Amino acid sequence: MEFFLPFLGNLCYIIIMRIIAKSTLREFWEKSAYADSEQQLKAWYDEVKKAEWKTFNDVKKDFPNASIVGNGRIVFNIKGNYYRLIAKFEFRLDKVFIRFIGTHKQYDKINAWEV
Repeated sequence: MEFFLPFLGNLCYIIIMRIIAKSTLREFWEKSAYADSEQQLKAWYDEVKKAEWKTFNDVKKDFPNASIVGNGRIVFNIKGNYYRLIAKFEFRLDKVFIRFIGTHKQYDKINAWEV
């Protein structure tokens, strides 16, 4: 998402990475079994929201332990790799789609390429 804002007579160009949807994260951490993920998921959300990434390499600079699995997807380790988050990136649209959040054991049962 791009905005042009007047700032002291000049134009200020702001890029905001849109994450779809924070409610997916909230619904996950509100479950009592996953309540310990709340702070780490909020930190991930805040970091991604302010990011100005245009490529997968840009993401890897900020999250070196993230795994690029193809098909536009990146796997993030949450809470010391106890949880896994899969996000699909559309860099040209400045959008991130949350495709999966779960324990490492749950992650092992899915196909990260397809979710």
